[in-house]
Amino acid sequence: MAEITLEEFKGATGLDLGTSDWLQVDQDRINAFADATLDHQFIHLDPVAAAKTPFGGTIAHGFLSLSLLPYLMQDLTLTPPNVMMGVNYGFNSLRFLTPVPVNSKVRANVQVKEVVEKNPNQYLITYTVALEIEGVAKPALVAEWLTMLFTG
Repeated sequence: MAEITLEEFKGATGLDLGTSDWLQVDQDRINAFADATLDHQFIHLDPVAAAKTPFGGTIAHGFLSLSLLPYLMQDLTLTPPNVMMGVNYGFNSLRFLTPVPVNSKVRANVQVKEVVEKNPNQYLITYTVALEIEGVAKPALVAEWLTMLFTG
Protein backbone atom coordinates (compact mmCIF):
# COMPACT_ATOMS: atom_id res chain seq x y z
CA MET A 1 0.00 0.00 0.00
CA ALA A 2 1.17 3.53 -0.65
CA GLU A 3 2.56 5.55 2.20
CA ILE A 4 -0.11 7.54 4.03
CA THR A 5 0.04 10.51 6.38
CA LEU A 6 0.32 9.97 10.11
CA GLU A 7 -3.17 11.40 10.57
CA GLU A 8 -4.61 8.97 7.98
CA PHE A 9 -2.75 6.13 9.67
CA LYS A 10 -4.07 6.98 13.15
CA GLY A 11 -7.61 7.20 11.75
CA ALA A 12 -7.51 3.98 9.73
CA THR A 13 -9.80 1.95 12.01
CA GLY A 14 -12.35 0.15 9.83
CA LEU A 15 -10.39 0.67 6.61
CA ASP A 16 -10.74 -2.14 4.05
CA LEU A 17 -7.26 -2.77 2.64
CA GLY A 18 -8.51 -5.11 -0.07
CA THR A 19 -7.63 -8.54 -1.30
CA SER A 20 -4.30 -9.99 -2.40
CA ASP A 21 -3.58 -11.90 -5.59
CA TRP A 22 -4.16 -15.64 -5.59
CA LEU A 23 -1.34 -18.00 -4.62
CA GLN A 24 -1.38 -21.71 -5.45
CA VAL A 25 -0.61 -24.15 -2.66
CA ASP A 26 0.91 -27.14 -4.43
CA GLN A 27 2.31 -30.40 -3.07
CA ASP A 28 5.91 -29.17 -3.33
CA ARG A 29 5.10 -26.24 -1.02
CA ILE A 30 3.32 -28.59 1.41
CA ASN A 31 6.25 -31.03 1.37
CA ALA A 32 8.77 -28.23 1.98
CA PHE A 33 6.72 -26.95 4.93
CA ALA A 34 6.53 -30.48 6.36
CA ASP A 35 10.32 -30.77 6.13
CA ALA A 36 10.88 -27.32 7.66
CA THR A 37 8.56 -28.01 10.61
CA LEU A 38 9.13 -31.76 10.99
CA ASP A 39 5.37 -32.28 10.68
CA HIS A 40 5.08 -35.28 8.37
CA GLN A 41 1.52 -36.35 9.11
CA PHE A 42 0.16 -38.47 6.25
CA ILE A 43 -2.79 -36.15 5.56
CA HIS A 44 -0.30 -33.62 4.19
CA LEU A 45 2.12 -35.90 2.36
CA ASP A 46 0.60 -39.22 1.30
CA PRO A 47 -1.92 -38.76 -1.54
CA VAL A 48 -3.02 -42.41 -1.46
CA ALA A 49 -3.73 -42.51 2.28
CA ALA A 50 -5.17 -38.98 2.27
CA ALA A 51 -7.59 -39.94 -0.52
CA LYS A 52 -9.25 -42.34 1.93
CA THR A 53 -10.06 -39.53 4.40
CA PRO A 54 -13.03 -37.16 4.29
CA PHE A 55 -10.71 -34.62 2.64
CA GLY A 56 -10.25 -36.80 -0.44
CA GLY A 57 -6.57 -35.90 -0.84
CA THR A 58 -3.70 -34.12 0.78
CA ILE A 59 -4.26 -30.79 2.49
CA ALA A 60 -1.97 -27.96 3.54
CA HIS A 61 -0.94 -27.69 7.17
CA GLY A 62 -2.99 -25.07 8.99
CA PHE A 63 0.23 -23.38 10.03
CA LEU A 64 1.40 -23.38 6.39
CA SER A 65 -1.76 -21.48 5.49
CA LEU A 66 -1.10 -19.07 8.36
CA SER A 67 2.55 -18.63 7.35
CA LEU A 68 1.50 -17.39 3.90
CA LEU A 69 -0.12 -14.26 5.37
CA PRO A 70 3.03 -12.10 5.47
CA TYR A 71 3.62 -12.75 1.76
CA LEU A 72 -0.02 -12.29 0.78
CA MET A 73 -0.37 -9.12 2.85
CA GLN A 74 2.85 -7.42 1.80
CA ASP A 75 0.97 -4.91 -0.36
CA LEU A 76 -2.06 -4.71 1.96
CA THR A 77 -0.65 -3.12 5.10
CA LEU A 78 -0.58 0.41 6.44
CA THR A 79 2.63 2.39 6.04
CA PRO A 80 2.82 5.68 7.95
CA PRO A 81 5.76 8.04 7.40
CA ASN A 82 9.20 7.17 8.78
CA VAL A 83 8.59 3.49 9.54
CA MET A 84 11.76 1.97 10.96
CA MET A 85 10.41 -1.55 11.36
CA GLY A 86 7.40 -3.68 12.03
CA VAL A 87 7.27 -6.81 14.16
CA ASN A 88 4.71 -9.51 14.79
CA TYR A 89 2.95 -8.94 18.09
CA GLY A 90 0.66 -11.96 18.08
CA PHE A 91 -2.98 -12.81 17.52
CA ASN A 92 -6.10 -11.92 19.45
CA SER A 93 -7.84 -14.80 17.73
CA LEU A 94 -7.13 -17.42 15.10
CA ARG A 95 -9.43 -20.11 13.75
CA PHE A 96 -8.76 -22.69 11.06
CA LEU A 97 -12.17 -23.13 9.43
CA THR A 98 -11.62 -25.03 6.18
CA PRO A 99 -8.73 -27.26 5.06
CA VAL A 100 -6.78 -26.07 2.01
CA PRO A 101 -6.70 -28.93 -0.53
CA VAL A 102 -3.53 -29.47 -2.53
CA ASN A 103 -3.36 -27.28 -5.66
CA SER A 104 -5.92 -24.82 -4.28
CA LYS A 105 -5.41 -21.10 -4.66
CA VAL A 106 -5.64 -18.85 -1.61
CA ARG A 107 -5.71 -15.10 -1.07
CA ALA A 108 -5.91 -12.72 1.90
CA ASN A 109 -8.75 -10.29 2.52
CA VAL A 110 -7.66 -7.61 5.02
CA GLN A 111 -9.28 -4.88 7.10
CA VAL A 112 -7.89 -2.62 9.83
CA LYS A 113 -9.67 -3.30 13.10
CA GLU A 114 -7.73 -0.81 15.21
CA VAL A 115 -4.68 1.44 15.37
CA VAL A 116 -3.43 2.33 18.85
CA GLU A 117 -0.45 4.52 19.73
CA LYS A 118 1.18 2.53 22.55
CA ASN A 119 4.13 4.89 23.09
CA PRO A 120 5.55 7.80 21.12
CA ASN A 121 6.53 6.44 17.68
CA GLN A 122 5.14 3.00 18.51
CA TYR A 123 1.81 1.82 17.06
CA LEU A 124 -0.12 -1.41 17.54
CA ILE A 125 -2.23 -2.32 14.51
CA THR A 126 -4.89 -5.02 14.66
CA TYR A 127 -5.74 -6.48 11.26
CA THR A 128 -8.77 -8.66 10.59
CA VAL A 129 -7.71 -11.23 8.01
CA ALA A 130 -9.56 -13.97 6.15
CA LEU A 131 -7.61 -16.45 4.04
CA GLU A 132 -9.97 -17.31 1.21
CA ILE A 133 -9.84 -20.46 -0.92
CA GLU A 134 -10.79 -20.05 -4.57
CA GLY A 135 -14.25 -21.49 -5.18
CA VAL A 136 -14.95 -22.23 -1.50
CA ALA A 137 -17.51 -20.22 0.48
CA LYS A 138 -15.94 -20.61 3.94
CA PRO A 139 -12.39 -19.22 4.44
CA ALA A 140 -9.43 -21.40 5.35
CA LEU A 141 -8.78 -19.23 8.39
CA VAL A 142 -9.83 -16.03 10.07
CA ALA A 143 -7.60 -14.09 12.42
CA GLU A 144 -7.04 -10.88 14.30
CA TRP A 145 -3.35 -10.29 13.72
CA LEU A 146 -1.39 -7.72 15.71
CA THR A 147 1.63 -5.88 14.34
CA MET A 148 3.76 -3.33 16.18
CA LEU A 149 5.19 -0.54 14.00
CA PHE A 150 8.04 1.66 15.09
CA THR A 151 8.47 5.07 13.46
CA GLY A 152 11.38 7.48 13.68
